[in-house]
Amino acid sequence: MSQIEHLRALLAELTPGNRFYSRRLAAEGVDARAIASLEEFSQRIAFTHKQDLVVDQAAHSPYGTNHTYPLERYTRFCQTSGTTARPLVILDTPESWDWMLGNWAAIYRAGGLVPGDRIYFAFSFGPFLGFWTAFDAAAKSGYLGIPGGGLGSAARVRAMIQHRATVLCCTPTYALHLAQAAVKEEIDLREASVKKIIVAGETGGSVPEVRQRISAAWHGAEVLDHYGMTEVGPVAYQTPQRPDLLEIIEDSYFAEIVRPESGEPVAPGETGELVLTTLGRTACPLLRYRTGDLVRRAPDVPGFALAGGIIGRADDMVVVRGVNLYPAAFDAAVRLVPEIEEYRVVISHRGALTEVEVQFESADDTAAKKLERALSSTFSLRIPVTPVAPLTLPRFEMKARRWITRD
Repeated sequence: MSQIEHLRALLAELTPGNRFYSRRLAAEGVDARAIASLEEFSQRIAFTHKQDLVVDQAAHSPYGTNHTYPLERYTRFCQTSGTTARPLVILDTPESWDWMLGNWAAIYRAGGLVPGDRIYFAFSFGPFLGFWTAFDAAAKSGYLGIPGGGLGSAARVRAMIQHRATVLCCTPTYALHLAQAAVKEEIDLREASVKKIIVAGETGGSVPEVRQRISAAWHGAEVLDHYGMTEVGPVAYQTPQRPDLLEIIEDSYFAEIVRPESGEPVAPGETGELVLTTLGRTACPLLRYRTGDLVRRAPDVPGFALAGGIIGRADDMVVVRGVNLYPAAFDAAVRLVPEIEEYRVVISHRGALTEVEVQFESADDTAAKKLERALSSTFSLRIPVTPVAPLTLPRFEMKARRWITRD
């Protein structure tokens, strides 16, 4: 089926059973079942914002009204992290869950996994969607899935070696932290069988400097980025052939890129906010969902691919003395200094001026000068750097939150 055929089937299914979208479409005077093209869909259907869903769940506690079927049909519960708003509870039917497992199967195939691969999931298996869909899809696709919940970092490394895991799934930050834990515990990672590392949850997976550092720490393992959200599911994958791209699964998602401030489509090659419509998650669909993630569509490649992956969050960019600082670019600059074990960016405001300072851990006395040069070369700014005592800064198993604000 084409994207418009998938979309029209979705729109026909969600009305009138889905109260959330039925109310919105009726208020806008839109007959969703009469939408004839993707262009008309983009022109006539309003954006869905996360706050819309938060307000709906607060008004219709605990699950809101974005359900196409009676609640008795729903068997899966997941929840967002709630870092920018009240956590959202997302419910799925078996059919919508299977649709997401199919997306994960496509990610595994694109990454070059083969029968007999053993995937180690270095997560604590909380309520986030990515853990469970990735794990279930591994079993359904014929791979051995090994859960790492309830273990410390060193114990996870030992388990990977013991069970001869060939693939590791975690965040980019945690892949580096596992390697650091191995060094401190005198575990030789050359004994590990890990040949591929699938990372997600942060922008670093598509940053060449971060990927190279992870690969070196794991003795040449191939690093593959992945993008998804609890609200929409597994969205995009990276292939060994094109590590500079994240490719949208177009059978499952209709993607758009818009200017964050106006919502208008961006010009070709321009950076904007990714907007997604779930074409197969009929149990809890999202139409034109504002992800908050900044991306740029790659020109002259087949399909819908994102050049350089996720650039950053629309609400994370910091302007310092006229220079735009994105977390992904900042991470790339810091990773040019391999002696740095961990870092944190402290944002402060002095009147109308915004300033940043970098705190870092390193056993190397020359790291501060190297970091100053790397930041100055990248941003043409002098950014203060401050060494801190070992293990002062937090380590992250989930999304790293290295940018903090102090007023």
